[in-house]
Amino acid sequence: MAWYAYCIGEKESFPELARHRKPVPMESVLGVAGNQVFMFPASDLAIIVSEHNPAEALSQKSGMEHARVIADCFKHSTVLPFRFGTVFNDDESLRRSIRSNQRHFLGNIEKLRGKTEMHLKIFVDDCCSHTQEKHLPQGVGRQYLADLRENASRTRERQTRARAISFQMHRLFMPLDEEVSCRLTENGRMLLDVAHLIDRKCVERYQNKFATTSATLRECQMQLSGPWPPYHFVHRLTRTSHPHVQTGTAIHAVQDAPFSSSPIHHPDPFPIMA
Repeated sequence: MAWYAYCIGEKESFPELARHRKPVPMESVLGVAGNQVFMFPASDLAIIVSEHNPAEALSQKSGMEHARVIADCFKHSTVLPFRFGTVFNDDESLRRSIRSNQRHFLGNIEKLRGKTEMHLKIFVDDCCSHTQEKHLPQGVGRQYLADLRENASRTRERQTRARAISFQMHRLFMPLDEEVSCRLTENGRMLLDVAHLIDRKCVERYQNKFATTSATLRECQMQLSGPWPPYHFVHRLTRTSHPHVQTGTAIHAVQDAPFSSSPIHHPDPFPIMA
C-alpha cells in the first residue's frame, strides 16, 4: 500500500498513538482525494499520511487538500510539512526514510517548536517604470552591450529598492527569521513576498503592527496571511538533507528537498541580495 505524506509531527502531541504501533485514523480528517488521514507512529515521531493510488493524478484541488491537512495538524503539534506530491511506496520505505533521518527531523522540530510563519505581500510601484525594458536580441555589438548595461542597471535599482523595503519590514516586525523574494507583476508593479518566522504567542501583536503599518505606509499596498506552518523555514533547515523518498507528480516546479518551501508558487523572482 502506498502512503501519501503530509507532514511530520511529534508523537506526544497525538495521544491516540500512546498505545499503538500501527497507523491510527485521525477523526474527521480527510486528505487528498477524500481519503482517510492516518497517524503513522515512527519512534518519537508521528507521520501524517493517507492511503494513495499512484495511478491517480494530483490536481490543484489536491494541493488545497494537502495544505488543509497540514494546517489541521499544526493546531496540535510542531510540524515539518512534506513537499506536495511526496509518496512512500509502502510501510517499509516510510519507516526506513524516517529511521535514517530521525535525528535530523527531531532537531528541526526542536528549532521550530512554538514558532509560526506570517506571510506579507507588499506591492510597490516599479522604481524603473520611467524607462523601457530592453529585449536583448541574439548577437553582439555596441547596441547590444549598451542595452545589457541598461538592463543590469535597472535590476540593481530594483534590488536596492527591495532591500530598503525588506529592511524596513524587518525593523518594524522584528521577526526571528525571514525569507524574502521579489518579482515584477504583469501590471508592472514590484511584489515582495516576505515570510517572517515569529513566536506563536506573538501573532496578535504582529497582526496589530500590520494594521498600523499598512495604514501609514501609503506608498505600499500590503496583504497579510497567517499564521501558517513554517513552510519556508522547514525548507531552509532541510536544504542539505535529502531523505530517501519516492515523490509523485507536483503541480508546480518544486525544490530538491522533499519538504514544502511554500504553499504558493511565485515564478521568476529576482534576488534582492546582489
